[in-house]
Amino acid sequence: MKAVRFHEYGGIDVLRVEEVERPVPGPGQVLVEMRAAGIQPGEVMIRKGARHERWPATFPSGQGSDLAGVVVEAGPQVRGVAVGDEVLGFTHNRASHAEFVVADDVNLTPRPKGLPWDVAGSLYVAGTTAYATVFAVDPGPADTVVVSGAAGGVGSLAVQLARRRGATVIGLASEPNHAWLKDRDVIPVAYGQGVAERIRQASGGNVDAFIDTFGDGYVDLAVELGVRPERIDTIRDWRAAARVGARTCGEGAAACAVVLGELARLAERGEIEVPIARVYPLERVRDAFRDLERGHTHGKIVLHP
Repeated sequence: MKAVRFHEYGGIDVLRVEEVERPVPGPGQVLVEMRAAGIQPGEVMIRKGARHERWPATFPSGQGSDLAGVVVEAGPQVRGVAVGDEVLGFTHNRASHAEFVVADDVNLTPRPKGLPWDVAGSLYVAGTTAYATVFAVDPGPADTVVVSGAAGGVGSLAVQLARRRGATVIGLASEPNHAWLKDRDVIPVAYGQGVAERIRQASGGNVDAFIDTFGDGYVDLAVELGVRPERIDTIRDWRAAARVGARTCGEGAAACAVVLGELARLAERGEIEVPIARVYPLERVRDAFRDLERGHTHGKIVLHP
């Protein structure tokens, strides 16, 4: 089968699509023929070696956590899933950017019939991370919540989940994404110089919670706006969080098939939208990551193995 590999830390040019042996599922595992797999900013950091102390790579390394496809083989002692099932889920083995992937049965959930493959294959990391960030700051109808990176893969879902709880949501995003935010009852605010004053004007001077999906000083901005540390959550700036006592709840805090299944059903019913920015064939994985690393992407970038 074909799979993405890199044999050393580095830039986009270290990514290769190689012929590798098709994996065999073990006990409690199935083999999934892939239909779609999202790509993540975290994968960029791992590939560059910037997360070596936290998430070291073993070479040659694969990539990919999100997965959606059809079960084509089942190992012994598999429960709740069978050959022919259409599923979405995840692997922790950096392996889903490939034509086939082995996944544990407990990490899969059925694909709702009305859920597009591209959405199913890009929902795990962004969706469970957004779910965890919103849970961490616990917004309610009386709260005003600010979300940085509000049009990105995680931010676009976090603003919608916070609105579902009844909160007033302010989304920090570039001007081209303001209309999308307004259509989802989110108050758009441009980031950059003067953002603190713009947030104060939009919020009436009161911000109760802050979800940071971008890093780059937003934890300190939340403190400046008067948000209590326990109601600040960041998925990027762990050092600032440690310094001020903010939360760092992200993907791992909600990484389970139960949460993923709930998000998939919400997406199928149209109660949340999972924006798909662009789709690339597996052979163009470098182009996909080049697109991602340029930034300002509205929604998810997806690979088609």
